Amino acid sequence: MMLKFCVVLFILGESLSVDVIFHVPEGHSPGTFIGNIADETHFLDSMPPQEHGSVTFSQLHESISEDFELFNITNSGKMYTTQILDAESLCKYNSECFKMVEIAVRHEESFVRILEIKIIIDDINDNAPEFSSKQIKLQFSETDREGFMKSIPNALDKDVSTLYNQINYQLYKNLDEPFSLSVNKKVDGTAKIGIMLEEALDRELKDSYTLQVIARDGGSPPKEGILDIQISVTDENDNSPSFSQDIYNVSINNGFRKDIPVFVLHATDLDSGKNGEILYQFGSKTSPLAKSHFTINEKTGEIFQSRTNYGERKQMYKLYIEAIDNGNPPLSSTAIVLINILNEENNAPRIDMKFVSKFEGNRVTISEGVKVGSFIAYVKVIDNDVGLNGEVSCQLEHDKLELRSLGTNKYKVVIKNTVNRESQSQLNFAVECEDKGMPPLLTKRMFTVQVKDVNDIQPHFTRDVFKFLTYENEKPNFPIGLINATDQDQGSGGRLSFSLLNDHNHALPFKISNFGFIVTTQMLDREQQDIYKFKVLVKDNGIPPLSNTATVIVEVMDKNDNAPYFTFPSVSPFTLDVHYHPQSNSDITTLRASDRDSHVNAFLKYEILSGNGKQLFTVNPYTGTLSYYRTVYQNDAGLYDLQFVVKDSGTPVLSATTILSLTLTVSNNTSKMFTPIGIEADKKIHFNLVAVIVIAAVIVSVAIVVSIAICIIQKNNQRKFLYTNDVGGNNKFAEERRPSEYVSETVSPQYDISITMVSDNSMKRNTQTATLKKESLPRHKPGQNWKNSPTGILHQNIIQGTHQQKWNCCRQNIFRKQQ
Repeated sequence: MMLKFCVVLFILGESLSVDVIFHVPEGHSPGTFIGNIADETHFLDSMPPQEHGSVTFSQLHESISEDFELFNITNSGKMYTTQILDAESLCKYNSECFKMVEIAVRHEESFVRILEIKIIIDDINDNAPEFSSKQIKLQFSETDREGFMKSIPNALDKDVSTLYNQINYQLYKNLDEPFSLSVNKKVDGTAKIGIMLEEALDRELKDSYTLQVIARDGGSPPKEGILDIQISVTDENDNSPSFSQDIYNVSINNGFRKDIPVFVLHATDLDSGKNGEILYQFGSKTSPLAKSHFTINEKTGEIFQSRTNYGERKQMYKLYIEAIDNGNPPLSSTAIVLINILNEENNAPRIDMKFVSKFEGNRVTISEGVKVGSFIAYVKVIDNDVGLNGEVSCQLEHDKLELRSLGTNKYKVVIKNTVNRESQSQLNFAVECEDKGMPPLLTKRMFTVQVKDVNDIQPHFTRDVFKFLTYENEKPNFPIGLINATDQDQGSGGRLSFSLLNDHNHALPFKISNFGFIVTTQMLDREQQDIYKFKVLVKDNGIPPLSNTATVIVEVMDKNDNAPYFTFPSVSPFTLDVHYHPQSNSDITTLRASDRDSHVNAFLKYEILSGNGKQLFTVNPYTGTLSYYRTVYQNDAGLYDLQFVVKDSGTPVLSATTILSLTLTVSNNTSKMFTPIGIEADKKIHFNLVAVIVIAAVIVSVAIVVSIAICIIQKNNQRKFLYTNDVGGNNKFAEERRPSEYVSETVSPQYDISITMVSDNSMKRNTQTATLKKESLPRHKPGQNWKNSPTGILHQNIIQGTHQQKWNCCRQNIFRKQQ
């Protein structure tokens, strides 16, 4: 018999995801072949043919089995059924039907990995649709109008498959009978069906009718169920109950009080009397688990908890609630109530252990002298609490057995020390798992292992290829990474040593310790070699020694250790002659630079450092193109020593400079520099003249400040006499005033002022004399300050009291009348 199968995922190592998916139809006899795990996983492809017989596959078994096993697996990996499979009894309605089987792969007695096999039980169309009763009676009234409908019960198909439990309805009647079939899908996937009146009835002409409703499923060929309907004509009417919405969402915390309703449903019925009386009950699609947790008051619609311990962090229950009236026949409506349970309590962990060998009672057997590190059991720990309440650690205290982690809350039990059946025929051990809640909760499970049989284990790397990243330019003995290898043997057989294998002639710049730690032996230069690929050998110290190899790839990451350099200009300074014509392209030349680094460290930018005082040139920072920044005029011709810098984008930034000696000649057709029209040439203010005027003004200002300071020093001995009556305020004022804050009287324009400035520059005394002509002194304006005075002298006219006497003294030392 042909069975469907598909390989979904196969990952070497100790991955615990679904590895293989098989399909098997339900209803076949025991011993039906399901598939070959070895072939579909290609597990043996990488092994020599002579070693295929040493690889065995075995099903892991529950320590305490709740039901008999459904499947059997041979040592070679072939899987068969052990009984007739019935999807309806094994799986939930309207959901995918599958079972998970965990397979242990061993090489002789050594543990290799766990395979999780998903077996999908394909549903067949072995159930016909069924109505809740074979026959019903309906009553229609003469007053009923066209379109009036009476609900009838729908059919159910017990098949699990969605294809086979989808039902189509058909009405069988005489052509002259005024009825039709109404079918509306409900939220739970079933249908609401009814008999609809197509025209008014006349009871005097005919008071009864016989109809048939045929329900067919989606099989090929389809199966069907029949409902006989007897219709009598009366004068009464009925309406179905209705809910305000189809789906209700409710969330409660674990520990919610049982005497308080979780939710209250309310349906309405437009009928009166008994036809309007509504009762509430669970629908047929409500799971037994949900019914065990909740109850409903059939009269009030109140939903209560029947238990408060859910044992899960979060769980959702789906309740199908039917509102049924008291009519004849009764009519109903369905609503879905989704109840989310949020568990904030601390629950003890749950231990799930499966063994390689089958159980005899509660005991499992192992071979005498089994090798150290051999796998005998697989442990899963389940704790869905929140936070620390859900963090679990497990331990196994035994002199022969050891618990090793396979990942989060997954462990394996292995042989820790040699077992001797003559001295110890059975091993009794316990696995303890404790969470980190306050207080912590502990779960302990006891097991017995019957001793029977020995083996040796080859060193094993945690992966086939180890990839490491490191930086260049680090000092020797810089750590690269750790090579992980394991050997389940004890003593000398479990002690590992590592060495590097080099397939190339040149020596590797690495070394490895006996712990698998790789370090450098010299500084690495990424520009010389960026990737190293070699093999590492691990060897145990057993007799004979066993070894294994793995590949190591070391990638050297770049540091910004190379400064960029110019490739054009190739020398510095570089002479370039450029002739400008008005029709010339704005681009002059293109700078070129390179950088031995990579990525961002080699991303270059160009700038002009100096030589561009006229702002005539510009350089594109990214392309290095040198071009004119503005319009070129005839007086721009000349020699330009342009200094350029190129910078990379690394950290720190590195750069290089070059000088381009550019001689610019300009065509006669080029425009001259713009000059104002209407000003005579001899009256234009030359730039150098402006500079001389500014410098002279600064020199005069400094000379006046120095002279005032000398005056103050000369009169320092006279302050006490001059300001005897104003010691408290004016002396303080005079002493705290800075030289720039001294004041002077208005200088009369009738005087020529000669100022002598003495400055010390490089130990030489130079004397400069500036004479202010009478015509050059503008008329003093009240309030004019030092900065605004053309001569650089601060004018003030607020001199009063003893300050006037001080100023007169200073003025005699500064100014000389020229009358």
